[in-house]
Amino acid sequence: MAGRFVLASDARTEELDWGTLRWICSPDVTGAVAITTTQVWLKAGLGHDFHRHPDQEELITVLEGEVEQWLETQRRVLRPGDSIFIPAGVVHASFNCGDGQARMHVVLGPCVGPTGYEVEDVASEDPWRSLRR
Repeated sequence: MAGRFVLASDARTEELDWGTLRWICSPDVTGAVAITTTQVWLKAGLGHDFHRHPDQEELITVLEGEVEQWLETQRRVLRPGDSIFIPAGVVHASFNCGDGQARMHVVLGPCVGPTGYEVEDVASEDPWRSLRR
């Protein structure tokens, strides 16, 4: 495959309790093998709870809003233009701490599985379940 244009109207979209994912580049969308990218919208006050990607690195860039970003037990508030790099297997979480919607651009690599994305939820495990109390 020589490449592919991905229009917003053609991208695979997932609606979740905490927000929306729009898959821009993944094996099932573009045939990619090295990178998976998605646009993420977090609803006000909600977020993607503590999780990890065992075999994938991740880069998150905030495009809009304010995001309470966790890297293991470290917490920072990221604003538009701020980014975080997360090595494979490292626990992290992203929560919208602003009043409106937050928007992020996320890149993971390499692709894992048919959708290019793997995730392990650890939000119910210690110490992650008690960090945001």
